[in-house]
Amino acid sequence: MDLREAAEKVRENAYVPYSKFKVGAALRGASGTIYVGCNVENVAYPEGTCAEAGAIAAMVAAGETEFTEALVIADSPTPVPPCGGCRQKLVEFGKAEVKLTMCTTDGAETVMTLAEVLPGRFDASHMERT
Repeated sequence: MDLREAAEKVRENAYVPYSKFKVGAALRGASGTIYVGCNVENVAYPEGTCAEAGAIAAMVAAGETEFTEALVIADSPTPVPPCGGCRQKLVEFGKAEVKLTMCTTDGAETVMTLAEVLPGRFDASHMERT
């Protein structure tokens, strides 16, 4: 199974009774294993979970802390980018050169590196003292 197929499949499991906007995400761990997540809404909107965060949680729960490729898919007119919080979550576990593919269910794609999707990223080096 490839990342797109995995993300398409898990997207169908999204719990979106309020927005009706299903999102699926798939990450390829450094081991080659694919981890998936879908968005899960809550009536108290800020309490929901994004697809990317779900995939990251699945990866970490399985014992991995690095991914080498990511893909996000939604039924939208243009490829949907991760929200700001998920961009920060993605760069925590992926190197700057890791490719993020953003897709629509109709086949449109935009590919960016994590460095491009979150320029000026905050990382652990900002907390180091010399």
